[in-house]
Amino acid sequence: MNCFYPYNAISLINIVILLKHSIPSKGNNSPNIKKYWQYLYELSLGLFFAFCDVMDTKKPQKKYRSLRKIDPEKKETERKFWLWSYVIIAVIFIAAYFLLKLDVFNVFGHYKDILQKISLGGFISVVILVIAKYLEIIIIKRSHAPADRYNLIRLIKLLSVLLIIMVTVSFLFKNWYAAAASLGIISLILGFSLQTPISSFIGWLYIVIRAPFHVGDRIQVNDFTGDVIEINYLDTTLWEFAGDYLTNDLPSGRLIHFPNSLVFAAAVFNYSWQKFPYIWNEIPFHIAYESDLEYVSKTIRDVAQKELGAEMAEKIKKYKALLEQTPIDEIEIKEYPYVAFRINTNTWVEVILTYLIEPKQAAAIRTTLIKNIIVELLKQPDKVMFPKSNAR
Repeated sequence: MNCFYPYNAISLINIVILLKHSIPSKGNNSPNIKKYWQYLYELSLGLFFAFCDVMDTKKPQKKYRSLRKIDPEKKETERKFWLWSYVIIAVIFIAAYFLLKLDVFNVFGHYKDILQKISLGGFISVVILVIAKYLEIIIIKRSHAPADRYNLIRLIKLLSVLLIIMVTVSFLFKNWYAAAASLGIISLILGFSLQTPISSFIGWLYIVIRAPFHVGDRIQVNDFTGDVIEINYLDTTLWEFAGDYLTNDLPSGRLIHFPNSLVFAAAVFNYSWQKFPYIWNEIPFHIAYESDLEYVSKTIRDVAQKELGAEMAEKIKKYKALLEQTPIDEIEIKEYPYVAFRINTNTWVEVILTYLIEPKQAAAIRTTLIKNIIVELLKQPDKVMFPKSNAR
């Protein structure tokens, strides 16, 4: 469809020339009106074909499917669709604005000025939307951090809405003082009736600026625990994990919505801190007093070291570097999985394996470690004995 691009340019040049020569003239402009509609029709067709050409561009082949089942190519196509839709609407508004300047439309009387204001205001508002959508596309292409990208897009949408409101008010009120006074009274009334939503909106600003958590983080607020999937202007949505029906760290399938104002009144536990997105985890094993504790400790540590690899040592180095930046006294932290013993109140010894892990991998790694460790311990029944009968 590239052959339509010259057609678009010619149509646009013709309508601009026609506007230049015809708007200042007076008298009967019916022939010019007919030409206006003709070239406006041609311009609309040209923009439509150009839009179709962009939408029909050959897409690159998929290399993999997103685990979250979000097709980036589909989202990109959707953003381009809205961008070109806004452009076409803006052209229609500005064309209507210039057409209404012709003397033939004087039959509308004082409604002519109102229609001109509506068309001009609509054009400016749509241009704001075009700029916002274009900035959104640039941010998505150039920003690699999903959380920063999400917050920037939210801010752009908020600013675009505020600008459109200002444009609307400026066209509705000739006197800005009267408009400001009217808005002040309305704001005062709404301030008393919408205290909770306003505090939630301020909470959203706090979340964006102070960043106690981002989209994708695993957090706990009061009794709410889950992965942050959306931060709206008034509330935050979590994809719950564990919960009332599970004892592990798997998603429960439920969504949790809580007001953003809750961050001012409750402690926020973030399991996905960007500087150190790991947590300490432990697995207890119960063995008999007759077991070879040294062999048990070495076997468990070797299996964990084999599974976790050198990654844990790197995590410990980061952890120590962070501790050095705080006034906390130096703590002895081993750069390998740590095994400790504890006497249980019953008749066995509790062996505790402690290691670092990413929160979202805790359940899978725990299961793998338990299976591999038990297999290794069972290979030496003379050195490793487990509690039997009712003693356990």
